[in-house]
Amino acid sequence: MINKQLINEEVQEYITQNLYSDLSKLRFRKSPFNNISSLELVQQIQGKKIAQKKLPFLYNNNRIIYPPHLNLEQASSQSTALYKKKIITGKNGIDLTGGTGIDCYFISENATNFFYVEPNYELLEIVKHNFFSLKKRDIHFINKTAEEFISENTQSFDFIYLDPSRRDVNKNKKIEIIDLSPNILDLQNQLFKFTSKIFIKLSPLLDLQKVIDQLPISNIYIVSVKNETKELVLELRSEKLEYLNNPYIHCVNLETKQPDFHFNWQDEKLSDTPSYSLPKSYLYQPNSSLLKSGAFKLIGNKFKLEKLHSNTHIYTSEKKLEDFPGRILSIIDKNFNPKKTNNKKFNIISKNYPIKPEEIKKKYNLIEGGDNYLIFTRSLEGNVCILAESI
Repeated sequence: MINKQLINEEVQEYITQNLYSDLSKLRFRKSPFNNISSLELVQQIQGKKIAQKKLPFLYNNNRIIYPPHLNLEQASSQSTALYKKKIITGKNGIDLTGGTGIDCYFISENATNFFYVEPNYELLEIVKHNFFSLKKRDIHFINKTAEEFISENTQSFDFIYLDPSRRDVNKNKKIEIIDLSPNILDLQNQLFKFTSKIFIKLSPLLDLQKVIDQLPISNIYIVSVKNETKELVLELRSEKLEYLNNPYIHCVNLETKQPDFHFNWQDEKLSDTPSYSLPKSYLYQPNSSLLKSGAFKLIGNKFKLEKLHSNTHIYTSEKKLEDFPGRILSIIDKNFNPKKTNNKKFNIISKNYPIKPEEIKKKYNLIEGGDNYLIFTRSLEGNVCILAESI
């Protein structure tokens, strides 16, 4: 049973006041409230602190009860959940791995009939309470495992969504599809009896070619937020169409003004090798979604850019390119010597270079920050340090 006293006004005020307190000390301090333990208070403080940036729609509601930290850790951010709302549509849908309900909350806004399935009864009750607090009351809550629900199900869905657990019974992190729960490799044939579209959220660390070899994927969405890759979303289709082993790849970088980049998986393999060049006037660093996609030849050819080196995924041009999906830098000095400068404050980038940023800072006595960038990389002439400014 969830403790409804956690939403009392004075308790919520205490939680807000202690967002930045030392939680290790609060755990062992006597709770100031009857029938609420210190551990319960710490869980709520942890949850609200995470929600402040990750889930503002929860943070701004003082009737929310937060689940344990491990559940929130895998939960989608509000930004990525809103993106999934755009790509996952249908009137009759189901989330077979309901969890904290973040994806369910937003994806279900497209549906008139939506099911939330979750085996953890306490977590389900927390989500049900939170949805009620958010005035969302059109969800069917089912306390079963995905496998149990599918084995008993008789109805069809426009889409099925899953976010398999990436923790084993010992709470160790897992990445490979075969190690996740539920195992989509075992379930997919059963799921396709009830839908023609399955969407799966997976770790961004997965090898794309391996996933494509394992599943009938029509679309892969590589979702980044402010240049940090957060998740892969796969769309599986039951029909054996032309996309088999050649899914459409969508590279998106949310909360930026950068354009999306799209291509078919085989396009990169068939693409011509880009031209190479020494640094010109501008440098282009693809965002993290593009880097994850591996479309290094396509980027150069589509935007008519030249690469600095075959293994350096930084591009250059004489004229400035608009609307590039990544960082654009204007070169100040193509052969900068960090030993011969009084200014020691730079943003450090190390790509295809023998030492990492932390080692570079120690070697040259540099401080991270400032307006300009130092790009330590490899060009056609070998290792180089380039001074540049962002535009």
